[in-house]
Amino acid sequence: MGASALVSLSLDDWETPAKIRIVTALFAVGAALAFPIGLFAARLVSQGRRWEVAFAAAFVCLAAATVGVTAGLFALQYRSYYAEWHAPAFTHTWVLQFIFTTLIALYQFVVLGIRLYFPVGFIALFAAGVWFARQQR
Repeated sequence: MGASALVSLSLDDWETPAKIRIVTALFAVGAALAFPIGLFAARLVSQGRRWEVAFAAAFVCLAAATVGVTAGLFALQYRSYYAEWHAPAFTHTWVLQFIFTTLIALYQFVVLGIRLYFPVGFIALFAAGVWFARQQR
């Protein structure tokens, strides 16, 4: 997934090389952390079922885990940037700011970040689904 982000950002001639490296690392770490989670969920869903079900389970679970974990990391980074302008910790205002900052970060990731998974990430996800389904036979 890091390679997918790198290819997408490089083709778009996006920002500076340093910022491209940061986004690439974010996507790579997100995918690395999400892979065991997605694999575990896929195994739970596809226990003893046919090849097609195992493929679909792997495809959906790996995709959801990868997007979810990467979006969470993005939200943490986003939140840490805006934290200096927020109210003192654990106050009512801080809780509201925390919730809405996190929701805005997740929205921005969906709008701006999902496109970085295409086309390389989609191909990798398809290959991982096939690999998983073959292992389940």
